[in-house]
Amino acid sequence: MIFPKRRAPNRLSAGMKRNDPGVAGACRAQAHKTGRSHTSPSFGIARGLPFRLKPTHCRPVRASSYNQKVSGVYVAYPFCTQKCTYCNFASGVFPRALEERYRLALAAEIRAHVWQWQPETVYLGGGTPSSLLPDELASFLALIPGRPWLEATIEAAPGTVTPEKARAWAALGIGRVSLGVQSFVESEIRRTGRRHTAAIVAAEMATLRDAGIGNCNIDLIAGLSSQTAASWRESLDWIERLAPPHVSVYMLEVDEDSRLGKERLLGGVRYGAADVPDDDRTADFYEFAVERLAALGIPRYEISNFARPGWESRHNLKYWKLEPYVGFGADAHSFDGAMRRQNPESVEEYLTDAPGPAEPGDLPHERFFVGLRLAAGIRPSREEWDRFRQPIQRFVEQGLLETAGGMLRLTPRGVMLSNEVFQEFLPL
Repeated sequence: MIFPKRRAPNRLSAGMKRNDPGVAGACRAQAHKTGRSHTSPSFGIARGLPFRLKPTHCRPVRASSYNQKVSGVYVAYPFCTQKCTYCNFASGVFPRALEERYRLALAAEIRAHVWQWQPETVYLGGGTPSSLLPDELASFLALIPGRPWLEATIEAAPGTVTPEKARAWAALGIGRVSLGVQSFVESEIRRTGRRHTAAIVAAEMATLRDAGIGNCNIDLIAGLSSQTAASWRESLDWIERLAPPHVSVYMLEVDEDSRLGKERLLGGVRYGAADVPDDDRTADFYEFAVERLAALGIPRYEISNFARPGWESRHNLKYWKLEPYVGFGADAHSFDGAMRRQNPESVEEYLTDAPGPAEPGDLPHERFFVGLRLAAGIRPSREEWDRFRQPIQRFVEQGLLETAGGMLRLTPRGVMLSNEVFQEFLPL
């Protein structure tokens, strides 16, 4: 029997969103990356009647409501102090005046929403929402009902966490922080355009814990320029030293629209363009991380996410379990259990354009190519076993899927070939 070649399962490319994937993200990741990878078509939720801001802001806002409980809230703040060399997300460095207009538009969108349920989770993603001043952040969170939430997360760039901010976050109900570390090795960090050091990350982890925020995630990227087996071990050694309860590991796929991607197309050397590891080495780094993190008591529960038992991201699990959520801000996705909607992608478009039309989800297919990302897999119905009998049987025979107790899940080898598996469950 001929087996397909091993490939990296989840690639982080500049067109994907780590924490507002919805199916759009999940697809992208499948389709290739998850690097926001999640990457795929865009979806959104049903929206209500139009509401327009004053002409000075020029952004049409739609008040949305749902027919069923929507339990998660995602808020996008796509502003950064610097743009990473590998990034082409809808985020970056913008004029201060534009950022102020965005905050007004974002507040108006949240305020216009018709809340028919109490959110369970809140996720503030970016960009760098940790750059918000405490009073600015408080003004957004005050518009979201349900505090104290079951889980509230803010993404933070190392170097932006201060004792004052950490205490303010805790007081506002934020109990989880996701640190975009990417690497603890200075040569790798500098080539991404970031400015932190391992010592800064360690100090800020201590700051968060002192403020009562012990639920922290650390993002790592496998496949950064100049990364080696030794440097990757060094980053994982820091994970052991700092002992976060949650770690995310993304595999980099260089996007042609990023600065790094453009430099590679030109055959240049800036940003370490000539020293990016190939796919096989990147996959090796990922597999080593899976083994090392498991040995540290941080097993994989989703292709890119690892956690100590009980510390899984409650908010992100909603994406993979197809639970409803609403997104606010540029490029945010929403899902009400049946319909999907995506806000305009760029900051400029968000300020002037209406959200895209709601589109029905294809839940029978989505349940497979999103749910199979989870280590636990999915429990197909009798109809689903019959509908997908042929691809399931083929992948079981190839050692990419396995069944146990009525559950269907990827094998370790299947994780490395997950794109090949997922594409069989995408709608034609």
